[in-house]
Amino acid sequence: MGIGFDNLTKAEFIQRAEDMLCKHDRGYCVTPNAEIVYEAIQDESFRELLNGASLVLPDGAGVILGAKILGTPMKEKVAGIEFGEAICKLLSQRSGRLYLLGSKPGIAEMAGEKLAQKYPGLMICGTADGYFKDEAEVVEKINAAKPDVIFVCLGAPKQERFIKNHFDELDATLMLGLGGSLDGYAGTVQRAPKWMIDLSLEWLYRLIKDPKRLGRMMRLPKFVIICYKEKLRRKKNG
Repeated sequence: MGIGFDNLTKAEFIQRAEDMLCKHDRGYCVTPNAEIVYEAIQDESFRELLNGASLVLPDGAGVILGAKILGTPMKEKVAGIEFGEAICKLLSQRSGRLYLLGSKPGIAEMAGEKLAQKYPGLMICGTADGYFKDEAEVVEKINAAKPDVIFVCLGAPKQERFIKNHFDELDATLMLGLGGSLDGYAGTVQRAPKWMIDLSLEWLYRLIKDPKRLGRMMRLPKFVIICYKEKLRRKKNG
């Protein structure tokens, strides 16, 4: 339906990212879930941002279900928060530099401390919260820190627009749009238990923890309905 995903396993995505870092092949990565895809279907400019990424991860059970409905099954779900940790591990093995941008004041610093403890050798070269007004000032601050990788955690589509608008100005090799991952790394927001993740019920856990997400969650059934309508349309048209 106009959104292109890389049909790779988590291990294959990590290998792609490692190759980019080794070759200094600049690019950006996006992690659309069903909510984001639903929004992108309605918004052509946002859709172009997703399709222009070097890596497009299927982040969420809804995307996997949608692909299955449309007859183009994917190898596996690849959660952005897990991919981000894999990048941290890669960087720790090469004394790489990571910049964290986003979330509320203090969260990026807390996330950086915990990631540095977990991955010795990882250099957190700078942090900034997501409550900024002057984007040029933020870009200047990031470049002064000389990162190899930037985690841009501003929520979609703001983070993707920030990356695209400043891609040529930012000196990093790889930029990742990772939504609320900093809160997860900092420990201020807990992920669902493993059994719920394995059963593709992480969305339910988030809804229970934050009922205010109900409005956003309504995009999930709408997304599934759109997929079924598209399947019927294709079948009708042969």
